Amino acid sequence: MIDLLIAGGGPAGLATAIHGALAGLEVVVVEPRPTPIDKACGEGLMPGGVRRLRDLGVTVAGQPFRGIRYVDGESGRCAEGLFRSGPGLGARRTELQAALAERAARLGVRVLPGRVDQVRQDVHQVSAAGLTARYLVAADGLHSPVRRGLGLSAPLAPRRPARYGLRRHYAAPPWSDLVEVHWSARCEAYVTPLAPDRIGVAVLTSDQAPFDVQLARFPALAARLAAAEGTPVRGAGPLRQGARVRVAGRVLFVGDAAGYVDALTGEGLTLAVTAAGELVRCVRAGRPQAYEQAWRDLSRNYRTLTASLLWARHQPRLAPRIVPLAARLPRVFTGAVNLLA
Repeated sequence: MIDLLIAGGGPAGLATAIHGALAGLEVVVVEPRPTPIDKACGEGLMPGGVRRLRDLGVTVAGQPFRGIRYVDGESGRCAEGLFRSGPGLGARRTELQAALAERAARLGVRVLPGRVDQVRQDVHQVSAAGLTARYLVAADGLHSPVRRGLGLSAPLAPRRPARYGLRRHYAAPPWSDLVEVHWSARCEAYVTPLAPDRIGVAVLTSDQAPFDVQLARFPALAARLAAAEGTPVRGAGPLRQGARVRVAGRVLFVGDAAGYVDALTGEGLTLAVTAAGELVRCVRAGRPQAYEQAWRDLSRNYRTLTASLLWARHQPRLAPRIVPLAARLPRVFTGAVNLLA
């Protein structure tokens, strides 16, 4: 019998598949889209994510970065936090997914075309997409059909404006070896070095407006990119998605499907790869229910810091002070950057 049936062949699903195969489990991935899969993403891997991919035997092409720089969109004032544990990596989503898929294939993981919509389970097994397995791992993204179908999506908090992400690549050499986060009154723009001749710009905002309208809120950044050729824009959202639990009988959730706060701290990919390892460890030990607490423990810093920044972002008096305060307290800012590294 299949040990792990994984719904979703993105980074979270493939990382789980690789962890499972390395642990000696029989793993099958069900994914409706062909590889590589692209989506709106900041495309920055924190140092912890880089190390975990290396441990899995996954090599990803990309551009290293040494830390994070916050930039005030109006004054140009900056705050920098450098990583203490090695560089992060700017990597295109398609490059990351392709590298994970190649590693999974080398380990004998089968990837089948299909979609997981209905799930049936009892105390011994779970069935979905015409297959039966000991466990189903839902790695089917931000708006997880499995989570929704099982009635496990948590209601969104009232009075919190929904946030959306937009991403475009530019044919331009990186001007910094840091990920820059530009702040304006209504949105943030993340500039990630991806290759010697390419950068990615991701905008996070509560305003549903075209990418160019959002970018215009950062005049210095927009001017710098004016002559660069840009790719089509990809979007995602609403970003905040709650999950009631990470374990429901023989169904376990990983990646964005496990619940998502926001992309504000850039920790999503690292958390997904790390959680995948914890999920497999708990299943292999015969204690799948332990994954719930493991997920809570490893995501605590991400959830706390991201929720705090989001709260400050929506306070009219506090939001303009985020970058100046970070600049005045460099040790605190560096500590916060390394808390998630």
